[in-house]
Amino acid sequence: MSALDWLRPVPDWLRPLPGTDLTVSAVCLGGGPLGSMPDLFGRDVPADEGVATVGAALASPIRFIDTSNGYSNGESERRIGAALALAGGLPDDVVVATKVDPRGRDYSRGRVRASVAESRERLGLDELPLVHLHDPESFAFEELTARGGAVEALVALREQGHVGRIGLAGGRVQEIARYLALGVFDVLLVHNRWTLLDRSAGPLIEAAHERGMGVLNAAVFGGGILAAPVGTTTSYGYREAPQPVLDAVEQMHRVCAEHGTDLRTAALQFSVRDPGIASTIVGMSRPQRVEQTVAAATADLPDELWPALEALLPPSETWLDAD
Repeated sequence: MSALDWLRPVPDWLRPLPGTDLTVSAVCLGGGPLGSMPDLFGRDVPADEGVATVGAALASPIRFIDTSNGYSNGESERRIGAALALAGGLPDDVVVATKVDPRGRDYSRGRVRASVAESRERLGLDELPLVHLHDPESFAFEELTARGGAVEALVALREQGHVGRIGLAGGRVQEIARYLALGVFDVLLVHNRWTLLDRSAGPLIEAAHERGMGVLNAAVFGGGILAAPVGTTTSYGYREAPQPVLDAVEQMHRVCAEHGTDLRTAALQFSVRDPGIASTIVGMSRPQRVEQTVAAATADLPDELWPALEALLPPSETWLDAD
C-alpha cells in the first residue's frame, strides 16, 4: 500500500494510540522549540513565551504534548511544568509524553532511571503515561541492549509501574529497526522520514503496525523546508538537500497554490490524514502558532491535490536513509 492510498479525509480529532490505553489528538504540541534551541530552530524563546505557548495548547483542541529530558537541558520540561501549574494541574484529557536521554556518554541503567525522575519533577507529574527511549542510534546497539542496560531499565520501569508505556523515538531507520525487532516497545516515533519528500520510514512504520504499536510522526516540515517560503532554506532533515528535493519543493509550492492552499498546510495534512499515524508532532514556540496549526490541520483541501503532490515525490535515493 502506498502513502497515497492511505490518505483520507481528516478523521476524528481524538484517536486511540495503539499499543496503549491512551487517547491522543491528531496534532501534538512538540516541545523541542519550547526550551529555546536557537542553533536548531533559529531563534531564542523567552521563558514566558514558551509557557504561554503551552497554555495556548491547553486552551485549544490539542490534547497531547511531547517533550524530552534533554531538550535544552530540561528547560522544555520546566516550561511545560510551569504552564501546567498555572492551569491548576494537568487536565484529565491531556497526555504528556517525554523521553529518557543520556547525560554525555552515560546511557546506563542508572541514567535512565535518573532521567525519568528528573522529568517527573520538572513536569510536576506523579505519573508519566508514555516515556520513549530517545535517539538510541547515537550509541552502540550492544551497549544499550546489554543485560542491565538502558533498554532493560526502561522495560523494568514499565513493569514496576513507574511509567505507563514505553516508546522508541529515533532517526536512522536501519538502526531503529534493530530496536523495534526486540519486541519490547509499545509506541514508535519517527521524524523527518514520513513526509511529502521522504518515505524512508515506510518499512519501519509497517513493522510497527504489524506489532500492534502506535506510530507518532514528527518533523513533517523536514526541518522547515516544507513550511518556509520557497527558496528561503536549502536543508532537509538538518542536512543540505540534494537538487531533486529542492526542485520538488519548488514544484510543490506551485501545485499547492494552484489548488488554493500552501505547502505548509499540505505537508501537515499529509501526516494528519494518514490512518497509520496516531498523532503528528509539530514543534511550536509561539502562542499564535497553536491556532494556526489547528486551522491548517483541519482545512478543507481538494482531493485532486494529493495525486499531484505524490507525483512530485523525489526519488528514493535522495531520502535521508536511502542506504
